[in-house]
Amino acid sequence: MERGRGIALWRQIEQQLTADIASGLYPEGSRLPTEPELAARFAVNRHTLRRAIRALGDQGLVRVEQGRGTFVQENVVDYMIGRRTRFSEIISSQNRTPSGQLLRAFEVDATGTVAKELKLKQGTRCACLETVSEVDSRPLSLGTSYFPVKRFPNLIAVYAENGSITKTLEHFGAGDYERRTTRITARLPDSEEAKILRQPVNRPLLISESVNIDRDGAPIQYGITRFASDRIQLVVETGD
Repeated sequence: MERGRGIALWRQIEQQLTADIASGLYPEGSRLPTEPELAARFAVNRHTLRRAIRALGDQGLVRVEQGRGTFVQENVVDYMIGRRTRFSEIISSQNRTPSGQLLRAFEVDATGTVAKELKLKQGTRCACLETVSEVDSRPLSLGTSYFPVKRFPNLIAVYAENGSITKTLEHFGAGDYERRTTRITARLPDSEEAKILRQPVNRPLLISESVNIDRDGAPIQYGITRFASDRIQLVVETGD
């Protein structure tokens, strides 16, 4: 740091850290050194350092997670919601790597909203998949999807083999499914959701409730997806 040159020390620190982020020294999603480490590097007190970090946060370059540290902000994913909504296609088209993992799979009787959205009688058996979708190995969303067992027998076993909802529906001849409705809301995560998505409990989730239909217009999937709101921008496509 150059003292006495007319530029405040915190501003010089902000400029240097901005350059470090731009050069890739601190990649997207990485954690910056701790306050004591940065204060020692720049030979300043924590008050000066915190002012620089706050300025970086105001620019959207970093985010401060209470109890975890300061992280370089990632470029958000543009997630297109339209008639054809496919997670892997959307992520791959942005030169990023999609992946995911299955948390739980089980059968359950359809009641309430599930029965209503899938147009099933109360108590109709459904397969349920709980999954985490990731972008560049970082969790983006937590999804819960329901499918009528009568239409998709052994769906859980088929999904276990290929790890893809689209490929699973293709197996049953329903790979050309389309999105009928999407409802988007927001709320704070519970402790389990925050842990799985690796985010603080005070950062909101974007909630997408959706219904997919087959070529005949019959509902085949009802899903609830919880997105980490700082990693995604939901873009709704409108057709003619």
